[in-house]
Amino acid sequence: MNKPTLLVSACLLGQPVRYDAQSKPMPEQDWRLLRQQFDLIPACPECLGGLPTPRPAAEIVGDNGAAVLRRQAQVKTAQGLDVSQAFVAGAKMALDIARQHGCHAALLKANSPSCGNRRIYDGEFSATLKDGKGVTASLLDLDGIMVWNEYEIQQLLRQT
Repeated sequence: MNKPTLLVSACLLGQPVRYDAQSKPMPEQDWRLLRQQFDLIPACPECLGGLPTPRPAAEIVGDNGAAVLRRQAQVKTAQGLDVSQAFVAGAKMALDIARQHGCHAALLKANSPSCGNRRIYDGEFSATLKDGKGVTASLLDLDGIMVWNEYEIQQLLRQT
């Protein structure tokens, strides 16, 4: 019998795709549990959207990821460069990948302007978090895909 598929932030799998060209790999014991239950499908929405690695850090200014999708907020770098179009394009590509592989759940990087599912940075580059979802997390959620972060693995495993 085939295992269900799980869309996963590539940085959590150890790929150096974050804005600072680093990764945020999870402990091996977490991946062992996930691999037993899922086929893992890696994706980095920011790279999929055409942003380079490394790249300037970006935050959602004005609201949250859903507002960016509605063009009511923007994703900007600290220097003021609007990178919203790349974030939206990457979110759409990540959703396409999830659909192609039949993913009903995703494990995404917490606090990211793309992938954050509970909290994101406040848009002031003050290292302050606020409640809200990133662009990709919002789009996946709108499509009915459950989004979890690396601190919620036990909840993810219980839900599936």
